[in-house]
Amino acid sequence: MDLGLGGRVVLVTGASRGIGRATAEAFSREGARVALTYHRHKEAALALADRLGAADGRAIAVPYALDDPASARAAVAEVEQTWGTLDVAVANAAELGARRPRGQHFEDVEPAAWQRVLDTNLAGALRTVQAAVPLMRRSGWGRIVLLSSHIVHDGAPGQEFYGAAKAALHGFARSLAWDLGPDGILVNVVCPGLTLTEGVAGDLPAAVRDGETARTPTGRLTAPDEIAAAALFLGSAANGHISGEALTVAGGR
Repeated sequence: MDLGLGGRVVLVTGASRGIGRATAEAFSREGARVALTYHRHKEAALALADRLGAADGRAIAVPYALDDPASARAAVAEVEQTWGTLDVAVANAAELGARRPRGQHFEDVEPAAWQRVLDTNLAGALRTVQAAVPLMRRSGWGRIVLLSSHIVHDGAPGQEFYGAAKAALHGFARSLAWDLGPDGILVNVVCPGLTLTEGVAGDLPAAVRDGETARTPTGRLTAPDEIAAAALFLGSAANGHISGEALTVAGGR
């Protein structure tokens, strides 16, 4: 299937590792030019950009911080300066580990702590979209993919604020589809199940991993490439009429 991505310009936030890296690689394989953002893992991002063709103008690595209101605009400006346009934005970056401290009840969490979770994981994604949309409107074509979480459906101990931030992306996309649709821009959400990234593989206790696997109909955890494949389709010309939807990739959970 021709996904119509040859020569397209794609921005993937949080692309130095995990799902973001797999997504950047997937778009690059389809012939897209990819801007991948990083926050703490600069060397990994630069190495990935080199692999994806930085020397030939096929990839760039761009600094980006979820909690910096100016960061998204600066990243998109660098993309425009490099390639003149932006066709696809994948808002993958997230502040992981944003859970309520163990032993602390919900009502005891200071507002500043949960406000930060919303500022990074919700407002950060919205700022990225707001910065990207003008270039898409200008060209009359665009695709936006927002990365959510299985926690929206399953819940998880201590993840009330992170779950709220990710759930809000669903409502955001549903309404934003009305504003963007007339200009040829589609916006959707991908909801990953527990995904076997290097972080999960290294940090998740074996008992938890086994329990999550047992609760998954396919009998295994999700692979980063499987999330990337969903983002790739929704962010391509092959998706011609899906907008405002949320796609769960979790092996049947």
